[in-house]
Amino acid sequence: MIYDIAKLLSENTYPGRGILLGRSKDDKKAVVAYFIMGRSQNSRNRIFERTEDGIRTKAFDESKMEDPSLIIYHPVRVLAGNTIVTNGDQTDTIADGLSAGLSFADALRTREFEPDGPNWTPRISGIVGPNGGYKLSILKSQDGDPRCCCRYFYEYQKPIAGTGHFIHTYKCDGNPIPSFEGEPERVAIEAETARDFADLLWDKLNEDNKVSLYVSYIDIASGEADSVIINKNV
Repeated sequence: MIYDIAKLLSENTYPGRGILLGRSKDDKKAVVAYFIMGRSQNSRNRIFERTEDGIRTKAFDESKMEDPSLIIYHPVRVLAGNTIVTNGDQTDTIADGLSAGLSFADALRTREFEPDGPNWTPRISGIVGPNGGYKLSILKSQDGDPRCCCRYFYEYQKPIAGTGHFIHTYKCDGNPIPSFEGEPERVAIEAETARDFADLLWDKLNEDNKVSLYVSYIDIASGEADSVIINKNV
């Protein structure tokens, strides 16, 4: 089944943080999208900022920053032709692991879900290789029980043009917030440019809870990336 990403987002007020990886409709570009949402002032007080090898989260108003431990990190890093995208500091874990000769999965086996009970927010991660193939992962508690960390890995070696896979931290809003369940959702990618896709996603994310969005279309032949950042706080 192929889902309409616009419908998925518009019908879910709080998917949390989300990663979408896929292939453009013309089969020439790898597609990367990552967004963050927030319910608290601390979570909403953020922007995406470009770095030399990707992006980082940053406090929009430093005077309002409370606990930076789970909200300030590098969501996207590019390393040796690989684009790493995650919802936490495991971006660095993966990058360091790859540099040391570990695989994407082996690096993530050293980590688990976030220590933010009672939500125990999953750690979601993805990586896109130079050939456009990609992998996704989610590290989550077992039915909200922090005594057991379940680690799931998904690999898509030959992506199909015009489609992608979407994974997010939360199934929906709640208290505590229920974790994402099942396999990454297969979605259609119709937009021809990073800007068009970013505008579509941003428009469908919940107005009250959306914070920042990053979209990149990476030319598979040249490795050149067309990237867009949208921040609610400007």
